[in-house]
Amino acid sequence: MIKVPELEAMQHISHGFFTREGGVSSGIYKGLNVGLGSSDNRKDVLKNRRRVAEKLGTTPEHLVTPYQIHSTKVLSVSGPFAEEDDKRADALVTNTPGVAIGILTADCGPILFVDPDNGVIGAAHSGWKGAVDGILPNTVEAMKQLGADPTNITAVMGPMISQQAYEVGPEFALRFLEQSQDNQRFFVPSDKPLHSMFDLPAFIKAQLDQLGLKEVIDLKLCTYADADRFFSYRRTTHNKEPDYGRQISTIMLTA
Repeated sequence: MIKVPELEAMQHISHGFFTREGGVSSGIYKGLNVGLGSSDNRKDVLKNRRRVAEKLGTTPEHLVTPYQIHSTKVLSVSGPFAEEDDKRADALVTNTPGVAIGILTADCGPILFVDPDNGVIGAAHSGWKGAVDGILPNTVEAMKQLGADPTNITAVMGPMISQQAYEVGPEFALRFLEQSQDNQRFFVPSDKPLHSMFDLPAFIKAQLDQLGLKEVIDLKLCTYADADRFFSYRRTTHNKEPDYGRQISTIMLTA
């Protein structure tokens, strides 16, 4: 588990960017796979999620994660989801102590947000689609609805795929250039004709920098390059493996 000194220094905050280390899953899911959507043994995944909850100081039932769909939808939660709740979203916010909100990733960007002065936290899953469509400003806006002040918010960018590992085709780049020609700065040519290397961390940071936050911290960790610590969808694809695990990034108010 990776702790961030700036968040560690805050009172009443428990957090962690969990790696794949320390879990009970085996095979291609070896380690701390928390992805219920994977084909891993469900009992092992639940044991892994229990370990995450215990590390944070809460119960497995109060480790709340959405059903992620690469959207811009944010849910405000105050406890575990009920069976009938619509869990489809890509960010969660809360001001309720004891509720650990988490995001699962395997190359996309996990972002943890905290306004310690007003007791509001957020967790966002930001792949390229969510980032370009607005998941990050939507998360901050949802935090504001719970009483947060953007100038008090610290955002931390967790492990995600780096530009060196993220080759994309021309139709991918076109989506960004249609939004703004300035987005060309996030692409460099690759060795493959008409293809580029996309800088997802830099794009996410640029989005966050526009929100007037107190601080944006980038851990600068690549999921693709570090197979011992992180699951990676793209690495799994390149290795022709049938499935992949997911790591979790989570944050909780403790009082």
